Amino acid sequence: MNLSIGIVGLPNVGKSTLFNALLKKQQALVANYPFATIEPNIGVVPVHDERLEKLAQIVQIEHKMSEIPPIIYATVKFVDIAGLVKGANEGAGLGNKFLSHIREVSVIAHVVRVFEDPNVIKEGSVDALNDYKVVRTELELADLEKGGEPLAQKPELVVLNISESQYNTDSIDKILGEYSKTLEVSKDKIIVISAQIEAELAGLSEDEQKEYLKGLGLEKSGLERLIQKAYEELGLISFLTAGVKEVRAWTIKKSSTALEAAGEIHTDFMKKFIKAEVVTYEDFIELNGWKGSREHGKTRLEGRDYIVKDGDIIEFKIGS
Repeated sequence: MNLSIGIVGLPNVGKSTLFNALLKKQQALVANYPFATIEPNIGVVPVHDERLEKLAQIVQIEHKMSEIPPIIYATVKFVDIAGLVKGANEGAGLGNKFLSHIREVSVIAHVVRVFEDPNVIKEGSVDALNDYKVVRTELELADLEKGGEPLAQKPELVVLNISESQYNTDSIDKILGEYSKTLEVSKDKIIVISAQIEAELAGLSEDEQKEYLKGLGLEKSGLERLIQKAYEELGLISFLTAGVKEVRAWTIKKSSTALEAAGEIHTDFMKKFIKAEVVTYEDFIELNGWKGSREHGKTRLEGRDYIVKDGDIIEFKIGS
């Protein structure tokens, strides 16, 4: 299924800096003036999943392949949506365009800047609470005037953009507590990041990124935590497939059935579904693949109503 996250907020709060970090290249026009981002920039970002690398190694050994099979990660579509200002619902700034693009995303990542930078213009921005309320108010007013799907009810995550000097575990915990109260938003719906540090991380190799984060006392980057939160907010999980052609993660809703999971691969799989052969990720790794898992009785054949769990490795049995 397609997961899309719309990055929103007042102009110059760090949206495009964050977006560029996501794409690991400068694709959004980052400029220091309002409405630099005229059209929504869309970027499809892989969701890194360490389980796939381990699965690929197992498949390579089991099938005596000269190299590991292709790894295909689940993806998230990020949309960098043009800056919003007060009066957007009446068409101010790029208001109408902003609102139509918000309708199209699964979840809103609302970026709020919580540090001062004299070098950056803050269009119509006062403080974190006011900035947050401006965007929320515009969504609510748009709902009243335009009808359709209620934008204010869309799942929302608040992304607090902090300075590089604040980016350590102690400061992050303190800021999380403080702004959860100030904005009246539950802690589990807030992610604290430094867009500038994310941009710096994007230019490093994977090993260098890990070292950099370790130095800050962090395990995951802000972007990884944002994607993880989006999965949680939308109630998504991944099931895995592991074969010689590819090792892949597929995104589905929690409580999806085996039949629905099959349809995620191809709609024909739903029509011709017979059974799903399932093994847990842990058993598959411990027993070195499908052969070992079958020999030890760890695989099982499930019917169309089986509820798929996160990390299930599945091979679908399909009729002709």
